[in-house]
Amino acid sequence: MKQRPYLGFGLGLRPDHYETILEEHPPLDWFEILTENYLVPGGKPLYFLDRIRENYPLVMHGVSLSIGSCDPLDKAYLQDVKNLISRVEPAWVSDHLCWTGIHDLNMHDLLPLPYTMEAVNHIVSRIQEVQDYFGRQILIENVSSYLTYLNAEMEEWEFLAEIAKRADCLILLDVNNIYVSSYNHMFDPRDYLNGIPKDRVQQIHLAGHSNQGHYIIDTHDAPVIQPVWDLYALTLEHFGPISTMIERDDNIPALSELLKEVEQARQIAKEVLEVPTVA
Repeated sequence: MKQRPYLGFGLGLRPDHYETILEEHPPLDWFEILTENYLVPGGKPLYFLDRIRENYPLVMHGVSLSIGSCDPLDKAYLQDVKNLISRVEPAWVSDHLCWTGIHDLNMHDLLPLPYTMEAVNHIVSRIQEVQDYFGRQILIENVSSYLTYLNAEMEEWEFLAEIAKRADCLILLDVNNIYVSSYNHMFDPRDYLNGIPKDRVQQIHLAGHSNQGHYIIDTHDAPVIQPVWDLYALTLEHFGPISTMIERDDNIPALSELLKEVEQARQIAKEVLEVPTVA
């Protein structure tokens, strides 16, 4: 296995918590920032970002790369992201294995892809182009899905693994998304974990969702539920120590509440394996 960077246990950085973070210096190992929130020059977001990065390592997580679209890659967007990379000096940069629009129309949603070799070839070439442009590897994240394509030629985990190997990129494994999709499409999440190459996984997401009975929507507006914590424990047993963070994008509580979830992730890791010390 390749030696992968390990940051410990972190949280998604949200404007609701800027002041509290600067005043209280919470016991977090790192923050993940939403790339698109900091692409506009100047203003309060960059002011707080610069101050917070003085005390915490950061990683960047985007939602607009649209790596699966047939539109040409947006070079203006890529340059803006590259400029932010130079400013932030993140430990790594990630986006989603999906498409978000076509013909210059952004749907502002993470849309699922057909699991075909044609799609694999298309996405591999685009990831390689992005990595060449940034001069670094990127992480791609598995998204939750609510439909499948009749022409699928492989399982989702096979699709993700093939792209990661051929593009020589890394994986942001969203454990909640695995749970959501396994519920929606009735597969065993352990098959998903077993199908992912261990040397490619560099980060884990944990989040809450909305269960509608017959299906689950990935909403990031609630605490992590116990079955997802259980799946997280299995994930660590399978992959070993992986930098882990909690996502919350709606119904955002006080920072102290999210710190409890971060601590729960830390405790699970201690129970499952020997957690390395974070530098």
